[in-house]
Amino acid sequence: QESMHAYAGNVYTTVVEELMKGKQRKFIAVEQEFFRLWWDMVATDTHKQQVHQLLQEGRLEFVIGGQVMHDEAVTLIDDQILQLTEGHGFLYETFGFRPQFSWHVDPFGASATTPTLFALAGFNAHLISRIDYDLKADMQKNKKLQFVWQGSPSLSDRQQIFTHVMDQYSYCTPSHLPFSNRSGFYWNGFATFPDPPKDGVYPNMSLPVTDTNLHQYAQTMVANIKERAAWFRTSDVLWPWGCDKQFFNASVQYSNMDLLLDYINKHSDEFGVTVQYATVADYFKAVYSRNLTWEIRNSQDFLPYSSEPFQAWTGFYTSRSTLKGIARRASSLLYAGESLFTQYVQKHPAGSICKCKALKQLQSLRWAVSEVQHHDGITGTESPKVKDMYMNNLMYGMLNVKKLMASIIFDMNNAKKNGEVYSSVYPKDSGIPGATDVDHYVVVYNPLAWNITTFVTVSVGNLAMSVYDELGHSVPAQVQSSVGSQSTYDLYILVEINGLSYRKYSVKPLDGKNSAFIGRPIKYKRRDITRADQQSQQLFPVINNCYQVLFDQNTNLMHSITERETNQTVQLTQEFLEYHVNGDTAKGPISDNYLFGPNASAVPVSKTVGLEVVSGNLVTEIRQYFYSNVTSQDYIYAVYTRLYTVPEGYDGKLLCHRIEQEYSVGPLELNREAVLRTSTNLNTQQLLHTDNNGYQMQKRLFKAYVNNTVARNYYPMVQTAYIEDDTTRLMLLTERAHGVSSQENGQVEVMLHRRLWNNVQFNLNNNLTLNDSSVVRPVIWLILGTKAATNILYRMSGLALEHRPVVMFGALSADKPNQLQQDSVHGSSVTVPPNLHLQTLSIPGWRYSSSHAEQVYIQKGKQKQGDADFSRVLLRIRHLYEVGEDPVLSQPVMVDLKALLKGLGSVMVVEERSLTGTWDVNTLKQWKWKTAQYPRKGFFNRTETSENYLVTVHPKEIRTFFVYFQSQ
Repeated sequence: QESMHAYAGNVYTTVVEELMKGKQRKFIAVEQEFFRLWWDMVATDTHKQQVHQLLQEGRLEFVIGGQVMHDEAVTLIDDQILQLTEGHGFLYETFGFRPQFSWHVDPFGASATTPTLFALAGFNAHLISRIDYDLKADMQKNKKLQFVWQGSPSLSDRQQIFTHVMDQYSYCTPSHLPFSNRSGFYWNGFATFPDPPKDGVYPNMSLPVTDTNLHQYAQTMVANIKERAAWFRTSDVLWPWGCDKQFFNASVQYSNMDLLLDYINKHSDEFGVTVQYATVADYFKAVYSRNLTWEIRNSQDFLPYSSEPFQAWTGFYTSRSTLKGIARRASSLLYAGESLFTQYVQKHPAGSICKCKALKQLQSLRWAVSEVQHHDGITGTESPKVKDMYMNNLMYGMLNVKKLMASIIFDMNNAKKNGEVYSSVYPKDSGIPGATDVDHYVVVYNPLAWNITTFVTVSVGNLAMSVYDELGHSVPAQVQSSVGSQSTYDLYILVEINGLSYRKYSVKPLDGKNSAFIGRPIKYKRRDITRADQQSQQLFPVINNCYQVLFDQNTNLMHSITERETNQTVQLTQEFLEYHVNGDTAKGPISDNYLFGPNASAVPVSKTVGLEVVSGNLVTEIRQYFYSNVTSQDYIYAVYTRLYTVPEGYDGKLLCHRIEQEYSVGPLELNREAVLRTSTNLNTQQLLHTDNNGYQMQKRLFKAYVNNTVARNYYPMVQTAYIEDDTTRLMLLTERAHGVSSQENGQVEVMLHRRLWNNVQFNLNNNLTLNDSSVVRPVIWLILGTKAATNILYRMSGLALEHRPVVMFGALSADKPNQLQQDSVHGSSVTVPPNLHLQTLSIPGWRYSSSHAEQVYIQKGKQKQGDADFSRVLLRIRHLYEVGEDPVLSQPVMVDLKALLKGLGSVMVVEERSLTGTWDVNTLKQWKWKTAQYPRKGFFNRTETSENYLVTVHPKEIRTFFVYFQSQ
C-alpha cells in the first residue's frame, strides 16, 4: 500500500496516459498484484478503456502475468502455479489477454522447474537474469546466453522453451554517463517514500535531453548497445529501459526518450544502429524470425547464485524461517479448503452456506499465498513491517478458511435436522480441556487423494482418555506429557481416512474399558559430550517395525539406525553447530537476509546434552536438550524424535518408515547461523541431491572455489534432499524451505535459523537487517533404506508431510444421542494411484468463456461484474515420477475422470486446458525453435487429447482440466 501511494499507482496512471500520446511508445508490465490494486482503486473509466485499447494494439504488454514475480529457489511448484493462475485468470477474464513471455529478471538464481512451468502455461520464450557471475561472463564471451532449455528430463523436448539470459547489465538501464555526474537515462529520478515530492522534483533526475547534450547521450547509448550486441548471435539487442521503482513520472521519461530515439534513427548511418520502442514479444519475434539453430540445455538449474566472489545468495534459503513455515501451512490449508468446498458445492447444492461469501474467503487466502511467493516475500528478504503484512494476510486468510471448513462440515452433517447434535465446531486448534461433562469430538479431513493412515495430535487436559470412531469402536491412541507444558498432555490418535474424506472421533474422559495407552517418561542424566569416553559406549535401542535407533548413554546422542528389513546399519550422529558471521563491512564480507558469508567453519554449540525418553505402545518420543555448558539451565536447541508403531490390521507402511524430528531452535545470539549436521558412515563422495520446488531432483556435486566454498555449496531444499552410497540412501523431507549442504563425506547439514545484523548502507536504509529473535520449530522426516525402497516411499511421504490432515474440534451435549455417522466414512472418496497426485480440485469462480473467440467478443462489450461461476471445476493431476526412476511407478497411468470424480457427481464435460486454464490445449500452438534435434522451425501442439474421459498421464506431466458436472 505504501508503494502504491509513493510511486506504483503513478506508474500505471502516467504510463497509460503517455502511451496514448504517441503511437510508437510501448511498455511492459509484470506483477498483477500492483496492477490489480491500481485497476480496482485508482484507474478511471477512461484509463480502463485506454488499457483495453493499448493491449489490443500490442503497445502495452503483460509479461509473466502472475500475481507476483515469484522466487524460484524456495517456493513449491503448487504455489508457483497458484500465483500464476491467479494473475492469468484476472487478465483473461478482464481483457481476454494471455501472456506468452516471461521476464524472470530478479529471482536470485534460476530453477529448472520454471522453464517447464512456463512452457505448460503456453509461453513461447523465457527470460532470466541472475545466474553466477563467473558463469555469465563465460556464456557472454561465447555468445551462449540464449538456448532452448529442456527443464524436465522426462518431458524433455515436449515441454522445452527458448531461454534468454540477460547480459551483465541485467534488467536496468546503465546509469553511468561520461558527461554528467547525475545518473543517466532516469529522467524521472528516484521514488521517494512515504510521499511523492509536492513540487514533482525527485532526487537524482537525469540531465534533460537538450540540443547541446543530445549527441553525447546518443553516443553513450549506442556504445552500450554495440558492447552488448557482441555477446549475442543475432543483430537484435534487447535494451531494457527502466529499473526498480521507475516510470512513476512517465511523461518526463517518454519525452526525453523520444528525442533520443529520433536522433539516433535520423543518424543511423553514422551510428550503425536503429532503435525502436518494443515489448518482449517484439524482441522474441525478431530473434525467432532469424531462423537460427539453437543449443539445447539439459535439466541442470542455475542454483545457487553468486553475484560476486564473496556474495553467495544462499542465506535467503533459510531467512525468516517462521514466515517460510506459515506460508507453507497456509498453502496446505488452502489446498484442503478448496477440495472440501468443491465437494460441498457439488454434493449439497442446496446447502445453507452462502457460496459467494465462501468463495471470497478462499480468494483472500489465494491472494495471500500468491503474494508471499514474491522474490522478496517467502525469501525473507523484506523489511520487518512488510514481513508482518505477509504474516497478517496469511493468518487472516487461514482463520477464515478454517472457519469455512468447520461450517461446511457442520452443514454437511445437517446439525439442525439431527436435533442439534453438534453444539459447535471450533475452527481454532483449541484442543480439548480437562474433565468436563461434555464429550468432545475431533473432525479430521484428509486433503490428499490417497487413503492415509497417520497420527494426529490433539492437546488434552488429562491423561485418562478414550477415543471412539463414528460407529462407537475404540480407536488406538496414546496420551503423554506435552513438551514444554506441565498442565497439558498430547493425545496421539491413529486415524485411517479415505482420500478427500473426513472422519469424526469422539474423545471422552476415561470410561474404564478402552483407555488410550499412556507414554511413560524416563529421564536420563545430563552428559558432558566433550568428555565422553569413546571406549565404553552404553547403547540403548528404540525400536519400531521398520527401524532400530540406538542412542549412546555416555553422550545422550544418536549413535546409529538399522533398517530392519535389510538389516543395514548406518552410523549416524547429529549435532547443532553455528556459523559465526561478520556484520561489519569494514571487516570483510558479511551475511545478511540474502547472503551467507561464513568466515570460518561452524562451531559446536553444546557441551552437555539432556535426554528424556517417553515410550508407549504406539509412539516413542526421544527428547534431547542441548546446553551450552555444564551449568546452564536453559537450552537454545532441542530435538524431539518420534518413532511410530502401527498396530496389526492397519496399513502402516508410510508411518512406520518415517523418523519424525521436530527441532526447537532459538533465540540465537546475534550474527549466528544455526545448522543441524547429520554425520553418517555412508561413503557419499560429498554428493548431495536436492529438489527443485518439490517437482524434480538435482544432483549437487561438491565444488571447491577460490573464495567462499562453504556458502557456494549451499542449496535450497524445498521439500526433499538426500545423500547415498552404493546401497543405502538417507532421505530428508521438510515442511518448509531450508538451506542444505554436504560439506564432508557422509554428511548433510540443514540450516535451521539465522539471526543477523549488519551495517551495509542499503540494508540500513531499507531496514533489511535480520535481527530475528524468534524460536523456530521446523519438522523434518528422515527415511533410511535402499534406493529402491526409498524411491517408493519419498514422493508420497513428502506430500503426506506437506498436506497433513486438517483437525477441527467440536463439542457434543451429553444428553444428546451420539449420531456421528456420515457419508464420507463410506463412499464418495476420491483416490488416485500412488504415483499420481491430485494437485488441484477447486472452483476458481472465473466468468470467462472456455471459447477464446467468445471471450474476445465478450471483451469488446467489456464484461460487466457478475456472479462467480460455480459450475466450472478446475482439476490438475500430476505424475510424481521421472522416466526410469522406478520399474512400476514410472509407468504412464490411465485415469478415467468420470470414475475418479463419481463421488462428487456425474461428470458431463471435460475440457483439457493449459496449466493456468486460459488456453484450450487443442488450439494452443507454441513456437518451435530450431535445434540440432529439430532442424525445422514451426509450431507444435503439445498434448494428446483425452477420449471419453480417459486420460493417460505420463511421467512428470501436469495435466489441467475444466470439469462440469450434471447440475443437481
